[in-house]
Amino acid sequence: RTRTKTGSAATANAMTMERDPRDRRYHRQAPERTGPIRFRTTFRNVIYDVFKARGWKETDSDQDWDVAWIDTGWLREFFDGMHLDDHQMINHFRNHYELTRKDLLIKNLKRMQRALAREDRMGEAARFEFFPQTYVLPADYGLFVEEFKQQPGAFWIMKPIGKAQGKGIFLFNKLSQISDWKKDHRWKPNGVRDEKEQQTPQAETYVVQKYLENPLLIGGKKFDLRIYALVTSYMPLTVYLYRSGFARFSNSRYEITKNTLTDNYVHLTNAAIQKTAPGYEKDVGCKWPLRSFKLHLISQFGVARIDELFLGIQQIIINSLLAVQKVIINDKHCFEVYGYDIMIDEALKPWLIEVNSSPSISADSQADYDLKYGLLDDVYTILDPEGLLDDELYEQAGGFDLIYHNGPVKVDKQSEYTSKLGCFDDRARNLKKLFKQHGKAQRAAAASR
Repeated sequence: RTRTKTGSAATANAMTMERDPRDRRYHRQAPERTGPIRFRTTFRNVIYDVFKARGWKETDSDQDWDVAWIDTGWLREFFDGMHLDDHQMINHFRNHYELTRKDLLIKNLKRMQRALAREDRMGEAARFEFFPQTYVLPADYGLFVEEFKQQPGAFWIMKPIGKAQGKGIFLFNKLSQISDWKKDHRWKPNGVRDEKEQQTPQAETYVVQKYLENPLLIGGKKFDLRIYALVTSYMPLTVYLYRSGFARFSNSRYEITKNTLTDNYVHLTNAAIQKTAPGYEKDVGCKWPLRSFKLHLISQFGVARIDELFLGIQQIIINSLLAVQKVIINDKHCFEVYGYDIMIDEALKPWLIEVNSSPSISADSQADYDLKYGLLDDVYTILDPEGLLDDELYEQAGGFDLIYHNGPVKVDKQSEYTSKLGCFDDRARNLKKLFKQHGKAQRAAAASR
């Protein structure tokens, strides 16, 4: 049983520092509760099952609850006008979009890079070269055109900043192919007003990125990875990484040609899109457990290279969070489960595609349900609204591993891997051990009184 030091917010220097997870000089306070936990949510999927299985009581009150799992729309509408009691917990940070909106994510990553470069810390700045070349349109259209002309024949991908599940995404390799987008009739209602007080429309905002034309393929098909990270605090930055996740595969074999340019079943791995593909087999699906995926890669490339790859993915997650640490409004009531989408190229370099503030918590198979149930149940084991555990930060809690707490957590030197991501998820055994140890500690404390 281990706990981790807390303290002031991590600076960029913390990227090269390590914290011993057994440091006991600081701790968080376990909440005190009487009666069942009251939860509020409008979701009727895995999260609802988790709450009910923990014996919690549902309430439809807007204020009188202990735990709320809400969507970001509710957050925007109500959160700023609410006063939360000390014990209340909510599943989003106020301005989560600094990390999860595509254009703001890139802005913050680039800003971090520039800040490190100005301090002549080029090695650390180079660690942020994990996102594709990106421009925000229409604001950066002129800059993009200049770059586009420098790379004739290259493929680019357009993504609307505020949509999910692959909606509105398309590929192109000629400027004429986005002329329809420039003339699009869909406008945002936030344009400036002219002298007659009529609103001047603005084109919908997109990010345009250099398309990764050389992805690693398995069975000739493209894939990306869904990785889950839990942030319980930005001050100090405290990050848990879930061992389990999955690879999402396209339904069609990968080929980048003019003929396949508009074929989303080739280029996009979103499950919502692939489920509509001709020949899609519901019983088989398009997901592969992360551990099976990792073992396959080890068989192809060896332990050392794949361990380096997965440690690189873990470092991408930490660095992306460091990039927004100073702009996210930290709140003791808030936490967030982020869904990271990662691609791997044929050189085994990982790339950050996007970060989701509301990763799907609905299941499309029993394996998917089991994964998400364990994930969400372990989130609330860590948050511990019932006050069942000691006032500690555990090095492992269920399927989560603590990877950062005001600095990187030291790696177990006896382990074969430097990252536990994709390793065997022994969550049931760990939870049993966790609560058994806590019971012993309680009995010992009672005997000493």
